[in-house]
Amino acid sequence: MTDRVAEEVGRQYDRLTEDLAVFMGDDLQQGYSAHLGYWDTPESRATFQEAMDRLTDLMTERLRIGPGSRLLDVGCGAGAPAARIALRTGAEVTGVSVSQEQIALADALARTLSLTDRLSFSRADAMRLPYPDASFDAVLALESMQHMPDRAQVLREMRRVVRPGGRIVLTDFYDRLPPVPVAPESMHATTLSPDDYPPLLRSLDLRLVELLDITAETVPRSLACLAEVAQGLDLDLDAAAGLGYYIVVATAHRSPADGPGARGAA
Repeated sequence: MTDRVAEEVGRQYDRLTEDLAVFMGDDLQQGYSAHLGYWDTPESRATFQEAMDRLTDLMTERLRIGPGSRLLDVGCGAGAPAARIALRTGAEVTGVSVSQEQIALADALARTLSLTDRLSFSRADAMRLPYPDASFDAVLALESMQHMPDRAQVLREMRRVVRPGGRIVLTDFYDRLPPVPVAPESMHATTLSPDDYPPLLRSLDLRLVELLDITAETVPRSLACLAEVAQGLDLDLDAAAGLGYYIVVATAHRSPADGPGARGAA
């Protein structure tokens, strides 16, 4: 993302984290997930936390990683999904965020769980990832793509740092209904139609493996669960009611230096 947008999104998440510290109290120090939940069936009695964990697990299944693997979590938040993935898979997870407050919480969570040998976090811009080519076995972006001013550049960077054959697994939002006007300070969030992903991935020499719409399993009940929290944090959820939500899985089947997706390519 551009320096200006990265700094502003980082500041907004810093403020949100500070607000959460008041709202959650000591519970915040144990880490928290800040994404939608997934309920397998309409009859599911899973709590919001259980549903958020279920969504993290759905993403984890698609990463196809295990002990000895290296995962990059782009937009790692306060680190709870990364920690869950590290514990469940045995992989080494590196998380990046533009929010220093979130990185501080994620570092604290890694220490609390005694996972500092396999779980690390840094403040970094997804548009310019500070890692060598082909240095990760997989890349995750759980509800961070909507904050990127240039999805193609972020995907190009993801492709650069993932090994050939490695997976990129992400979620993104699209407009199911005409978008509701939002305030300019609303996290610089944008949407992208699922139909736009296949050509976008092809242009970067990425192969689409799966594109799955999970709106029904995530958005309605997540918003219902968030309603009480939103009041406490003064969040406006009106715009989210018309959003759709989907998972994208892609693979990088060649080295970045071998094709048009190379770093710096148009």
